[in-house]
Amino acid sequence: MEARVAACVGCHGVAGRGVENVYFPRLAGKPAGYLYNQLVAFRDGRRKYVPMNYLLAYLPDAYLFKMAEHFAAQNPPPLAQPPVKASAQQLGEGQRIVTQGVPGKRLPACAACHGADLAGREPGIPGLLGLRADYVSAQLGAWRYGVRTALAPDCMQVVASTLSEAEVAAVAAYLASLPVTNVRPAKASAARLPLACGSQPLQEARR
Repeated sequence: MEARVAACVGCHGVAGRGVENVYFPRLAGKPAGYLYNQLVAFRDGRRKYVPMNYLLAYLPDAYLFKMAEHFAAQNPPPLAQPPVKASAQQLGEGQRIVTQGVPGKRLPACAACHGADLAGREPGIPGLLGLRADYVSAQLGAWRYGVRTALAPDCMQVVASTLSEAEVAAVAAYLASLPVTNVRPAKASAARLPLACGSQPLQEARR
């Protein structure tokens, strides 16, 4: 499989470590269920990015699942985070949303789903650390405008469309400012998520 995913390395780095680029995030260590769901979404057009749509267009579910398992098993050291240009006020607002949510809008904290250490949760919730602020902002924008969609119920579309642009910028800046201390997701648990989220159950590949 390492040889077969060599095409991924040019953008996502050796072993899926990531690169110092806004739009090519780390794949290594993310939950296999999350990675599989994203590969299927690119193949089926629910996520729109032409190079990924093209590369995955004819790959079957079982093959995509093996790709996901391969990158989920990788554990290269994280890249150093570039400094974030944000005010203390903006970072404080981002921290509040990430750790406490927005009660007035009935939005839970990011940490309620993505884990107290924001490293994700198996089988289908990704970590949020080690991502550039521009990337986080772009993904939230993609959910808001329907360029990126997930399995119904699409909880992230609800979150992204409820946050204001200023709140999105604050969350993105705060997440990007955090050191990457852990890149391995928490094991699956019976704990109930605060929002119904169709992408959390692992979508079993047809083998």
